[in-house]
Amino acid sequence: MSRAIDAELCVLVPVFNEADNVLPLAEELLATLSRQPRPFVILFIDDASTDATWGRIAEAHARDGRVTGLRHRRNAGQSAALWTGIENSSGELIATLDGDRQNDPADYLHMLPRLAEADFVCGHRAARQDTWVRKVSSRIARRARRAVLGVDFADTGCAMRVFRRKSLEGLFGFNGLHRFLPVLVHGGGFRTVEVPVNHRPRVAGVSKYGVWNRLGRGILDLFAIAWFQRRRCRPQPGLDTLADRTG
Repeated sequence: MSRAIDAELCVLVPVFNEADNVLPLAEELLATLSRQPRPFVILFIDDASTDATWGRIAEAHARDGRVTGLRHRRNAGQSAALWTGIENSSGELIATLDGDRQNDPADYLHMLPRLAEADFVCGHRAARQDTWVRKVSSRIARRARRAVLGVDFADTGCAMRVFRRKSLEGLFGFNGLHRFLPVLVHGGGFRTVEVPVNHRPRVAGVSKYGVWNRLGRGILDLFAIAWFQRRRCRPQPGLDTLADRTG
């Protein structure tokens, strides 16, 4: 597949009905990323929004060409939007965050240097600015992950991440990928670390997740992930070979 969005660092922002957040987030990302040395592009992926989100992305692009966008013609979900961004971008480094402005772009400035020691750096919202329902759901999900998968990530639901493209080797897009990406990358043998990140209250728009589509479906997905982790083919640390002795 042709990867049309080309930059050393590509920041992927899946959005759905976030019209009031697009322009402020784009401005904040531009200001932050301009403080690090890599060429970058900010890619908003609009998951068939029914409000003015796509128009705001076009406006952000007109203001600064380093901001661009892709739009689904049909709503497919956050994981599909994330995978669309991955499939249509190039470059060694990928960063992700939510489009609701609860993630703080300033955290990229301390996350990107950690790639010197890891392949995948994921945020951990140590002081979450969420409802008690979402906080309790996350605690239950963490215990379930630990019990079923045998790994303990504090916050796999945090969208604030930076990683090397190579860490996605062997993965494929599926509904729910965004929740389990750190687990899958770790299971593939890549170096994965969590770092504390800032989390801010939502100031515009509304949450798209409830108890069922966040906790209930996530727990069901655990068993599929466990099956895949047990059966996946992983890179082997060394191979014996017969050298070409001809000539």
